[in-house]
Amino acid sequence: MKVAIFFGSKSDTDTMKKASTVLKDFGVEYEAFILSAHRSGELLAQTVKQVEAGGAEVIIAGAGLAAALPGVIASLTVLPVIGVPLECMSMDAKGRSSNGLGGLDALLSIVQMPPKVPVATVGVNAAANAAYLAVEMLAIKYPELKEKLVAFKQSLVDDALANGGKGVEL
Repeated sequence: MKVAIFFGSKSDTDTMKKASTVLKDFGVEYEAFILSAHRSGELLAQTVKQVEAGGAEVIIAGAGLAAALPGVIASLTVLPVIGVPLECMSMDAKGRSSNGLGGLDALLSIVQMPPKVPVATVGVNAAANAAYLAVEMLAIKYPELKEKLVAFKQSLVDDALANGGKGVEL
C-alpha cells in the first residue's frame, strides 16, 4: 500500500509533514514530491503516471493560492485525490508578512472542482486529516490497517472518557 504526497512549494513542507507523520504512525508507505502544476506541468504529469504505475493507491495534494495542483492531478489519474488547501504567507508591497485570504482562496479552488473530476477536500492546512482519510480509504482493502484504525478510533474514545466524557463537575 502506498500514498503519494504532492505539494507545489518547498515552503509548504512543514504543513505537509503532518501527513507523513500520520502515515508513518500507521505504517503506510509514502513518497513525497514538490512539483507545481503551473511551473512544472509536464514533469508533474510524468510523475503522477510513475507513482500510479509504482503502486500508489491514494494521492494527497497540498496547494495554496490558485490551488490547481489537486485538480490537475485528478485529471491525470484514476486514483482518489485528497486536496489540502494551504494558507500561503507572502510579503505585501511594504515588506510585511500577509496571509492574504487565509487559505480560503485555496479551499474554494479545490472544493469547486468541475463535474466528473472530484477531489476530496479537507480543511485549510489539515494535512494530517488528509492522511487519516487516506488511511481510512486504504483500510477498506488492507485488514491489518483496518485493525490499526479501529484501535486508533478506540483510543480517541478512551481519551474522551478519561477527560470527562462521562460528565464533569463544574
